[in-house]
Amino acid sequence: MDLNTITAVAHPQTRAELPVWTAGDAWLAGGTWLFSEPQAHLTRLIDLTDLKWPALTLTDSHLSIAATCTIAELDGLACPSDWLAAPLINQCCRAFLASFKVWKTATVGGNLCMSLPAGPMISLTSALDGVCTIWKASGGEQKLPVAEFVTGNQRNRLTPGDLLRQIDIPIAAMKRRSAFRQISLAPIGRSAALLIGSLEADDALTLTVTASTVRPIQLRFRKAPDASALRAALMQQITDDLYHADIHGAPLWRKHMTLRLAEEIHGELLGATQP
Repeated sequence: MDLNTITAVAHPQTRAELPVWTAGDAWLAGGTWLFSEPQAHLTRLIDLTDLKWPALTLTDSHLSIAATCTIAELDGLACPSDWLAAPLINQCCRAFLASFKVWKTATVGGNLCMSLPAGPMISLTSALDGVCTIWKASGGEQKLPVAEFVTGNQRNRLTPGDLLRQIDIPIAAMKRRSAFRQISLAPIGRSAALLIGSLEADDALTLTVTASTVRPIQLRFRKAPDASALRAALMQQITDDLYHADIHGAPLWRKHMTLRLAEEIHGELLGATQP
């Protein structure tokens, strides 16, 4: 869609060249949402592509994902054999309600900044203990766990002019055993519930609930609980007002599926036989 209110497009090549943020500005990365509907309030786009951030950077301790990394680039990452959680990358990329054309344009950072409950990059990076680096409009940087970055349906911790720079995933998180469950009302539809569980070598269990809830919810246990204790913890920590309501699923059904998928993840990670 043409954005006929845009009168200028900035092309900064360094952080120092980023223009002063004003009302009517918008960051442009993939633009798959930005160009999908009218944006009559916008007058200037700030194009991030000329910053030329490396899409993926691997260090001894972290995998750094640039905010401008496309879904296709992330899906194509060749992961080391000891990254037991590597299948989560492909599973979450395929949880998008998107064509291959969108894959090549849509960005990881854009998915986080849209902050939709069903954003699968939110699911992936929060479950893997991702940490956001935010360039503050006032200068400096802020580090924030992804699970705290998203605060509600299309709400997050960014303030006007803030820019998400990257998401860092600890290599230790990539080496945990993991289990993935996702469900939609339609065979190819927006996620109504997407849960990821991970198990440490010492039996510490983390369960990350997304899509069914308005923001990511993480439950951490020093020792994996039994199935009934896990269900009780979910019932206690996810109150009914946290379940999302839209045409892709009623809150009561989302709650039911969250409890069911959590039980399946528990069984898979702890070796129980599923019915």
